[in-house]
Amino acid sequence: MDLTKALEILQSGGTILYPTDTIWGIGCDATKADAIKKIFEIKKREANKSLIILVESEKRLQDLVDVPEMAWQIMDLSEKPVTIVYDKPRNLPKELLAEDGSIGIRLVKDDFCKKLITKMNKPLVSTSANLSGQKSPLKFSDISDEIKNAADYIVEEFRDKVSEFPGSSVIKIWNNNQVKILRE
Repeated sequence: MDLTKALEILQSGGTILYPTDTIWGIGCDATKADAIKKIFEIKKREANKSLIILVESEKRLQDLVDVPEMAWQIMDLSEKPVTIVYDKPRNLPKELLAEDGSIGIRLVKDDFCKKLITKMNKPLVSTSANLSGQKSPLKFSDISDEIKNAADYIVEEFRDKVSEFPGSSVIKIWNNNQVKILRE
């Protein structure tokens, strides 16, 4: 039920509040520029701050970016969720990209997110469910009413779950395998 309703909202260009493999996030279909703009408005986030996207499979990741060998190694070895920032993504709206044209992508292990992305058959925008500059919500009750009221749909499941991770590690990897840790 939850999955079906969330999918309906995403496909119609709406935004959802949902649990991820880290914290609660605000998401939308990563291929819909208008939905992406809505997320910036909800968060009161500057347009020059990029958003990350979630994918459910290695295949979808490879459809969007060239994955350097170093990225596969980091994903395999990381004990916590890791978002990798890649150069030169394909088939994504410019509204999603950083000023240098890069994009942060996390290959999720969370079942709910995997099912949702698989059914939508597109990557999912994921950004913390808070106003820009405020603390990220480790549990559903940490999310402000302003954010809850702005989303088109709020996932019912997992509202009592407390995140094990306050966010993912963020690592930039260039196509020449150069690495920079942006957030541990």
